[in-house]
Amino acid sequence: MGKLNPKQVENLTEPGTYEDGDGLRLVVKPTGRKSWLLRFQLAGRRREMGLGSYPEISLKNARLEASAKRRILIDGVDPLAARDQERLAQREALRAQEAKQLKFKTLATEYWVAHGGAWSDQWRRGWIRKLELYAFPQIGNLSAEQIDTGHVLKLLQPIWATKTRTADEVRGQIEQILDAAKARGLREGENPARWRGHLDNLLSRAEKKKARKREHFPAMPWQDVPKLIHQLKANTTAPSLAAQLLIMTAARAHMVRFARWAEFDLEARTWSLPDERMKTRIAFTIPLADEVIDCLEAIPQIGDSPYLFPGQGKSGVMHANAVRNLLHEMGYISITRHGFRSSFRDWAGECTHYPREVCEMALAHDERDQTEGAYSRTDFLAKRRALMNDWARYLTSTQREA
Repeated sequence: MGKLNPKQVENLTEPGTYEDGDGLRLVVKPTGRKSWLLRFQLAGRRREMGLGSYPEISLKNARLEASAKRRILIDGVDPLAARDQERLAQREALRAQEAKQLKFKTLATEYWVAHGGAWSDQWRRGWIRKLELYAFPQIGNLSAEQIDTGHVLKLLQPIWATKTRTADEVRGQIEQILDAAKARGLREGENPARWRGHLDNLLSRAEKKKARKREHFPAMPWQDVPKLIHQLKANTTAPSLAAQLLIMTAARAHMVRFARWAEFDLEARTWSLPDERMKTRIAFTIPLADEVIDCLEAIPQIGDSPYLFPGQGKSGVMHANAVRNLLHEMGYISITRHGFRSSFRDWAGECTHYPREVCEMALAHDERDQTEGAYSRTDFLAKRRALMNDWARYLTSTQREA
């Protein structure tokens, strides 16, 4: 039984230390403040541990707390270390809980800041503007955990038929942001903005295909591209080499601008792009023809830059208009960089017998529906390699220099 009693504890005013027994003591400070202290020994060392202030912690509760700490000691556990670990776990749990309350608008802005440095200024502005117009009014004040399929459908359906391309871009942005939130432990389960196997069952796939067909870029006739390639080969500047790589691989402009040396395996003759570098957010491998390898070997590595085409701006890569400006200087005013993908596709359709799905996959267009995709998971790499070899040979044929 303890030496102290509740009335005594209440009336003690003289500064000092008052023993209750078994290491529990009440410390009275000159200021009148009272607190509980537990003394114990562990591994031959004397330790002290505060149990709280009086009257917040009563004599009864102080004894219970001291008894609990002594039970921990029997197991050879340091109660001070155990308390520190418990407090750390509580802080982490609190931070996790607070993080889960972050609004979608905040998460979107954080994603934009984290990834936007690698984008052009125009793309950065457009990326956040689309969310401001179509996503934030509906889900901006919801946490990532709260957003479900119904919320995504509610914001997409009004613009799916009239602004399908924009709607799909917004859908993709939401998917990216929620994927990032899941990686941070801020939500669980399926992504409600995922297209394949999810929203493609709820929104018109026909509208999406029509929107892509409406996207027309001024393209050079495929018959004229070899002449351009030979003109570019006479120019060893970075924009010229970038243009050659762009045309011979049928890649998108941003894929070439931000190309990294680490993505290329010259021995395997492949260019492997991670999912975050692809418009579809699905990793993609481009087979490289010998002519493309020659182009890559002509590109100098500059300093310790990870990029094939480094630049001085915030993005760290070549200016977004470098290739376009070069084409304009060469007299090709009406041709866009993206249009060369159309040139390639027209050539493949007119001059080869490769199956449609192989030609489309060469452009990273997977047009198989959900059922077909579930059973056919190939990316046609071997067949695409043959197709891209034929394209590169066609482009560099000396018979077409004139």
